[in-house]
Amino acid sequence: MPFISEVMELVFDFLDKGGPVLLLIGGLLCLMWTLIFERVFYFAGGLKKDVALVMSEWEARSDRRSWGAKRIREAMISETVMKINQNMALIKTLVALAPMLGLLGTVTGMIEVFHVMAVGGGDAKLMAGGVSRATVPTMAGMVAALSGVFAQAYLGRVVERESALLEDHLTSDH
Repeated sequence: MPFISEVMELVFDFLDKGGPVLLLIGGLLCLMWTLIFERVFYFAGGLKKDVALVMSEWEARSDRRSWGAKRIREAMISETVMKINQNMALIKTLVALAPMLGLLGTVTGMIEVFHVMAVGGGDAKLMAGGVSRATVPTMAGMVAALSGVFAQAYLGRVVERESALLEDHLTSDH
């Protein structure tokens, strides 16, 4: 239990140094990584089931060469690719939003510095707190975005590979 209380104290100190914008960045980070892990788990299990279902439906068709069959193939591929791409746009948006929230923290921290300068007469100790509130959220937003960029790049490669493989598996030549 003492370890948990020490960790909680560190977290609260960090939140205090960075201001309320850190809560927004933390929420964004939790949502982003929840969506990333959902995609990873889908690619590890659910995707195989979806591809197997589409392939069995396609292979069960007697007609795979006509114009209508090719349109059905395209529709099957499109529906599955939509499932493969699910949440990818939202992940990309959250990655782009993280540094913007960090900049929001910078602005709110600098407002605090200017307020201290105007009211407190330029007390260096009070200004340091505002500078901390300006830099910590920027760093947190950049770290959040950077972690998401790597995950997004990995997921993007998986999406491209699996989409191409799906098209290759649904052949009309036999």
